[in-house]
Amino acid sequence: MIELIRKLVEAWGPSGYEHQVRELIRAEVADLADEITVDPLGNLICRVGQGGPKVMIAAHMDEIGVMANYVEPNSGYMRFTNIGGVLATTLLGHRVRFENGVTGVIAAPDMFGAARTTAPDLDEFFIDVSDGSGSNPVQVGSPATFWRTFEQRGTRLISKSMDDRIGCVVAIEAMRRLKKAKKKKSANEIYFVFTVQEEVGLRGAGPAAFGIAPDLAIALDVTATGDTIKNAKMEVKLGGGAAIKVHDSRHVVPPAVVNWMVAQAEADGIPYQKELLTLGSTDAAGIQITRAGVPSGCISIPCRFVHTTSETIDSNDLEACIKLLTGLLSKPAVL
Repeated sequence: MIELIRKLVEAWGPSGYEHQVRELIRAEVADLADEITVDPLGNLICRVGQGGPKVMIAAHMDEIGVMANYVEPNSGYMRFTNIGGVLATTLLGHRVRFENGVTGVIAAPDMFGAARTTAPDLDEFFIDVSDGSGSNPVQVGSPATFWRTFEQRGTRLISKSMDDRIGCVVAIEAMRRLKKAKKKKSANEIYFVFTVQEEVGLRGAGPAAFGIAPDLAIALDVTATGDTIKNAKMEVKLGGGAAIKVHDSRHVVPPAVVNWMVAQAEADGIPYQKELLTLGSTDAAGIQITRAGVPSGCISIPCRFVHTTSETIDSNDLEACIKLLTGLLSKPAVL
């Protein structure tokens, strides 16, 4: 599983430009699904089983990034805008990678003055993409992702884009385990959806849900933790198990969905913790208001340093999330 994680988190795929990640995932699930389609927005939809309750599982493929929007005369420095929730405090000195392979370095005026202690506004930053030839290898309108390699430190897994490639890993691993344990007939008609454009407003999940018309949905995403110094108070911690969402800024999870997940975790002896997130949301918020409404919940992977190039999860929590999802889907999903 580690090599799958490495492959996905190091892949290039900002919101709206998920095609490279989609092809990596399609190759991983080719033998695990009964039907694979790509909808007009670019969501990868993988059906497993036929008949029974229709359950949608959503994990988003995209990641935050930037887009070059202006070239400074003479210097060639690139100004840029954000793609998703970019944090200005994380930018100075970081690297970005464009789809053509060019790596740029983010800088700001007065790097050893005010910018050293106070984050400038986003429009003051620029990207150095110079290659010494005097030409500019990046065009206006080119998107880029933040760049950092995957690292492992004991049970801690560290990388950019754990949000939400690690949710994609949970979905893929659940598909593998369900196939391995498959009986004559699947308990549910499951749609594993690897969604697009979550980071820019949950844009992919809603249309996918509209087409699928599920009876029930589960999003897979990361969540913040409350276990760092002077952090916002929150019960979720690394190593505490799968996080079962109760509430976030856009989603009140139906109690029946929470109880269903808790009962499964307790029956299987899976460590879990309840998640109440005051900032942020997931694809489940978009799915729940599709058509006449879809009961929707979320299994969250605890993650420190979200929306940085060093998002950190624990492999034990990852395993708990995979086991919980697999257990929920192994029998008819009836609330």
